Amino acid sequence: MQAQEILRSLRLPEFDDLSQFFRNLPATALGLAGARRSVIGDSPQLLTHYYDDARTMYEVFRRGFSISENGPCLGFRKPKQPYQWLSYKEVAERAEALGSGLLQQGCKASTKQFIGVFAQNRPEWIISELACYTYSMVVVPLYDTLGPGAIRYIVNTADISTVICDKPEKARILLDHVERKETPGLSSIILMDPFEKELIERGSRCGVRIQTMQEVEDCGLESRHVPVPPRPEDLSIVCFTSGTTGNPKGAMLTHGNVVADFSGFLKVTEGDIRLLSDDMKALRPTIFPVVPRLLNRMYDKIFSQADMSLKRWILEFAAKRKKAEVRKGIIRNNSLWDKLFFNKIQASLGGCVRMIVTGAAPASPTVLGFLRAALGCQVYEGYGQTECTAGCTFTTPGDWTSGHVGAPLPCNLIKLKDVEELNYFASKGEGEICVKGPNVFKGYLKDEEKTAEALDQEGWLHTGDIGKWLPNGTLKIIDRKKHIFKLAQGEYIAPEKIENIYIRSDPVAQIYVHGDSLQAFLVGIVVPDSEVMPGWAKKRGFDGTYAELCKNKELQQAIMEDMVRLGKESGLHSFEQVKAIYIHSDMFSVQNGLLTPTLKAKRPELRDYFKKQIEELYSSISI
Repeated sequence: MQAQEILRSLRLPEFDDLSQFFRNLPATALGLAGARRSVIGDSPQLLTHYYDDARTMYEVFRRGFSISENGPCLGFRKPKQPYQWLSYKEVAERAEALGSGLLQQGCKASTKQFIGVFAQNRPEWIISELACYTYSMVVVPLYDTLGPGAIRYIVNTADISTVICDKPEKARILLDHVERKETPGLSSIILMDPFEKELIERGSRCGVRIQTMQEVEDCGLESRHVPVPPRPEDLSIVCFTSGTTGNPKGAMLTHGNVVADFSGFLKVTEGDIRLLSDDMKALRPTIFPVVPRLLNRMYDKIFSQADMSLKRWILEFAAKRKKAEVRKGIIRNNSLWDKLFFNKIQASLGGCVRMIVTGAAPASPTVLGFLRAALGCQVYEGYGQTECTAGCTFTTPGDWTSGHVGAPLPCNLIKLKDVEELNYFASKGEGEICVKGPNVFKGYLKDEEKTAEALDQEGWLHTGDIGKWLPNGTLKIIDRKKHIFKLAQGEYIAPEKIENIYIRSDPVAQIYVHGDSLQAFLVGIVVPDSEVMPGWAKKRGFDGTYAELCKNKELQQAIMEDMVRLGKESGLHSFEQVKAIYIHSDMFSVQNGLLTPTLKAKRPELRDYFKKQIEELYSSISI
């Protein structure tokens, strides 16, 4: 769809380009006291819901039940098997049965009743969630990646007496805590998968009832309770964010928070989202949520397979021709270039992708621009965090430029706040990103101190991220406030800003920049890209296996020089450049404890893990 057609579909005035559109906005459209809001929507009020009959997650499900006429609701399959479907009615009946069973066993139909769900994504997860919403209970997700200490902390902080698990192994983890008298309030574990009798006996010995999910549903069928639906202002879910330091924080999100946030997404994309109906008939992905790192790997793999100079030149030429169409607002996958060059790339994702949504970390403009052209689909970039129910900015339809995270969603305001110590000032269009609106959380569970740090008295969420308004009204993430430190001479360093520049070096997959107030310069830990680095090295005369190349000191120097080159091009000061790096062959991951579940670096853990290498780097350099 052409950009102008999208604007017309949204009942917006026509302009030659979107930057002119944003520049012509009246001051009142941008909010008060420097706050900006979405230009999309026909009401002066922030968007709280999309449909009048869907203001809670329970009502959202009931609306789906109604308008689908009891259509397929949850799909699942075993490897190499066709999908099986549960209808809306089947899901509703199972949720009511499970919820009624929980009530029969002593749980309360109340927003003070917290139910833990310790499982991978599967139909039973959604049924458990809906069971809670049907009776105004609150869901508390537990994750494998949090670790035993965090799980113990969450169970106790949220006063969880009942946990629904998928596998017996997770029940055993919970029982370990009970047996050590670390979680005295846990009294019931409900399992989705089959389990051995010994688990029931073990639970009985420590006062924990072990049941199958089917048993609880059967109990509920015998004593059905009338639903007790929640209100928009009621708590729906408590998401404990792992964070990079200390205990996890439980972000309290209401039904109104969640509904407002996805309503904002629907409002922004309503010009295009309805075009997906035909594609949705086929069971291949049409909406593809993805983190930028995966997009980078896709991009790298495409070009690593086109390492011959002629083949690469043709690929880049074809992409350039399609990028010219994208700049005009034409997004398609049936051009001559698609048939000749890009159809295999599109087929690798199933052939039906119409929308890619990315967030959680900065995305490369080069990568986004290429994939928009090669995949012939809309690529939306967003920004947000758990505390604002995931998103607060999103790409505006028709604006297919890269290098920013879009404009505010219709459900919230955005303003920038001065960060004097880093010389960022709102008067210059730079500062800490603050969010206010119906999608902003209510605080951290039982943690007034952390809540006061995140939410000010006027209800603004202080994200800790540094943003910059671009001329076309979009927001660019340029820095991070929370991980700032000083070097020995007193210069402030924002390591994530530097890492986001260095990560653009072709051979670099991951980078950790380290410094502290006792040192005069920075050092870095680099993990090369195992697919890209060998070819990059070979072009520079370095041969060997990936493991051998990682130990090559001359190649290490070449990689660092490429990083420093990018740093200079991006305007880094000399004190912001690393003076030495160590090459590590294994990726940082959630499993080895160096990344959070949202794939952010756990800086204290990285510092401790590479303590020896960091000390050696500092001792090897004299400045």
